Amino acid sequence: MSYSFYLILHLLGIALVLFSLGGLALHAINGGTRETNKARGLVAATHGVGLLLIFVAGFGMLPKIGVSLGKAAWVHPKILIWLVLAAGMTILYRKPSSARAMWVVIPLLVLAAAYLAIDKPFGAAGTAP
Repeated sequence: MSYSFYLILHLLGIALVLFSLGGLALHAINGGTRETNKARGLVAATHGVGLLLIFVAGFGMLPKIGVSLGKAAWVHPKILIWLVLAAGMTILYRKPSSARAMWVVIPLLVLAAAYLAIDKPFGAAGTAP
């Protein structure tokens, strides 16, 4: 598989996760609960497929840019960011009052992940093809 293929899958995964978390946050902001969410299964599936694509494609891209996981310290915070976003659904369902804060925090976490991927501020940088 090519770098471009993995990148497109990675971006699709990001879009799916943001789509699902944004919808769920808006649902919670409007007073919705887990029980009143008629699309709960669809949102969960979208979120899960998105996360799977992010992780599979992300790890698939590493060798394509000449980076080994052990030498790329910038990858570890990215993984942590995506694990936090993976918990986003649970946070929004268990604490709907956090939805307004999540509306701001989620894009900031994605911005941090993008910065790490683009600038590779520490560890082996690698180069995109």
